[in-house]
Amino acid sequence: MKTVYDRPHALSDVPLHYCPGCTHGIIHKVVAQVIDELGIEDRTVGIAPVGCSVFAYNYFECDMIEAAHGRAPAVATGVKRTHPDTVVFTYQGDGDLAAIGTAETVHIGTRGENVTIIFVNNAIYGMTGGQMAPTTLPGQVTTTSPYGRDRKIQGSPIRICEMLSTLDGVAFAARTSVDTPKNINHTKQLIKKAFQNQLDKKGLSIVEVLSTCPTNWGMTPQGALQWLRENMMEYYPLGIFKDSEAIR
Repeated sequence: MKTVYDRPHALSDVPLHYCPGCTHGIIHKVVAQVIDELGIEDRTVGIAPVGCSVFAYNYFECDMIEAAHGRAPAVATGVKRTHPDTVVFTYQGDGDLAAIGTAETVHIGTRGENVTIIFVNNAIYGMTGGQMAPTTLPGQVTTTSPYGRDRKIQGSPIRICEMLSTLDGVAFAARTSVDTPKNINHTKQLIKKAFQNQLDKKGLSIVEVLSTCPTNWGMTPQGALQWLRENMMEYYPLGIFKDSEAIR
């Protein structure tokens, strides 16, 4: 019998710890598929964050390094500069990348480091109890914004891709989602392009993936996907915000 679908080799054959309905597993699979297709597993180094995906080092067969909270871009910079032939990617959530790691995120883009960032945006702090994140939507209820995020008090959510696209060192910035098979396939194309950009030495590439958190959103997995479509995609439109030629 012909095999038409199989687990990517770069994805470890172990149970994931994520909550039911969480889309981290889908994103892991897509990243692993890209590593397989490009044939780069033996030269890839992934940087795991602090957050829901803190155990990402258990799920990929390539070399992995655990970074301190928010410092994945700094660790990625060190790896890439000391071993320039490696393929380096960070896998980060919104708290890790857009809160405690904001400075590292901005400056890795300013420097144009030749690495790839996978940024998972679920608009909330998932691991620590559902607090408001920098990406929490206006009016969204969290454990630390029980009446909804108020722009007058907490300000507006950060649109990371739009912000980074203004930096000269950023070669590619795109936002996608994994809420439908079509969008999953498109996400794979964008992530593959981000890795290929690194192989072509174009500079920093970031792919932001809109994700769900059914547990902390207080929704069913199906309801969370629908909420993402009706709310997150309005504030965080999908698309490519920068796609430049080689800069280095």
